[in-house]
Amino acid sequence: MRTHALVPSLLLLGALSFTAACSSGSDSSSDVTDADGRPGSSATPSPVRTVDPSKIKGLRIVSHSSEQSSCPFATSYPDVPGAEAMTAAMRKDVEKRLTGFRSGQCEDGTPGTPPRELNISHQFLVASGDVLGVRLRTQDHSAAASGLSTTTYWYDGKADAYRTALGLVAEGSRDAFITALEDRLKGREGVDAAALDDTFSDPASRTAALDDMAITADGGLRVNLDRGEVGVPAAGALTVVLPRKTITPWLSAFGQRVQRQTMTPSPSLDLGVPHTSTPTAPAPTASGDDNTDCKKVTCIALTFDDGPAAPETATLLTYLAQYKARATFFTVGQNVAAHPDLVRAEARAGHEVGNHSWNHPDLTKLTPGQIAFQLNRTSAAIEAATGKAPTLFRPPYGAVNARVKAATTLSPVLWDVDTEDWKYPDADKVARSVITKARRNGVVLMHDIHPTSVAAVPQILRTLSARGFHFVTVSHLRATL
Repeated sequence: MRTHALVPSLLLLGALSFTAACSSGSDSSSDVTDADGRPGSSATPSPVRTVDPSKIKGLRIVSHSSEQSSCPFATSYPDVPGAEAMTAAMRKDVEKRLTGFRSGQCEDGTPGTPPRELNISHQFLVASGDVLGVRLRTQDHSAAASGLSTTTYWYDGKADAYRTALGLVAEGSRDAFITALEDRLKGREGVDAAALDDTFSDPASRTAALDDMAITADGGLRVNLDRGEVGVPAAGALTVVLPRKTITPWLSAFGQRVQRQTMTPSPSLDLGVPHTSTPTAPAPTASGDDNTDCKKVTCIALTFDDGPAAPETATLLTYLAQYKARATFFTVGQNVAAHPDLVRAEARAGHEVGNHSWNHPDLTKLTPGQIAFQLNRTSAAIEAATGKAPTLFRPPYGAVNARVKAATTLSPVLWDVDTEDWKYPDADKVARSVITKARRNGVVLMHDIHPTSVAAVPQILRTLSARGFHFVTVSHLRATL
């Protein structure tokens, strides 16, 4: 477990020489993740249309992560009402990868070896009419080769059925489709013709290899093959785009609906189930600035990472309002995009909203362009939700170095008290951890994605308030010391 002293928690103000970061959370440089979630491309051919996840009623993002540098992982996938079978398929795959990673890296890892990281993030491809498409992007640094793989999951609301990527193509047209793919792949540098034939001739191998396909904005079909799938690893990941004119006759009835909904999206997603509205945050608007003088009274800063989460964040805001406590939320960009209303409620209640990257990677393992992309994209989402850009960021796993600091003007924030609430889903244990370790001007690390962590908050607020503690934001704590 990493421990952090008080001085770096409060005074890491980033008073170094910073380079200019990207202006809007995106970057066209070759070392930045492109619009389709794949790194290393400066221009995305036939891009997949972007989806606003905040329009999906009842959406819940299932997240899990650690803040332990020796066991760094972060996973997320969406849970959409009506698409339970697709959610179950994603859950099964994510939990299998996470279980294997934690067993090998966190429990059986060789002491002294550099920690490896698992990161699984999500991207909506289509959420319109009666079709839903999601891509999961997995970066597993404990795996062979690059450790990067992508998989798309599809849901057919009309048939109430989960579909694999190959379900976009009609069964009777798959031979013609495979022949067209082979024609475009053969002759490419690094492609192994024998491996290509073996992979596409066997039905099981074919389905496994063709697990990432999506309709492009102009109606074509984009097929992504992971590194080493049909070629030597040095060739990297391979992409083939079949134009609309070619692919349309081969699409299944479901694939045709995906094509229509991608090119001309319906106003909303309707999977044929009644939507349960997500609880809204009842937090009131803050009454003026916080005038707590931390030189005269005992202050402490509660911080919550990885949210917002529905309904956990809304519940937490209710608890904080009951004690007139202020906190700092270090939000993950892909969750901000899904629940901007919760981020807006945090800011209106007088809490501070900070940046925790777009999808929780170890920033020290990224290039300067990738770091800037992660932080700028998240800051843009926060500003869009609240009207104010953040000034603080918490590096995932507390991992920060000179390259990370130089890529942003945001001030890094670490912590003094680590509740390890991601490891121990026990509300009483989490509460005791904070109460026994609380000290004046301390910064406490918790996560509002865990129901048990949120359930611990009333006991924390009640007990520490009785001891004379005042709950303030990190910026207020710094400014008044």
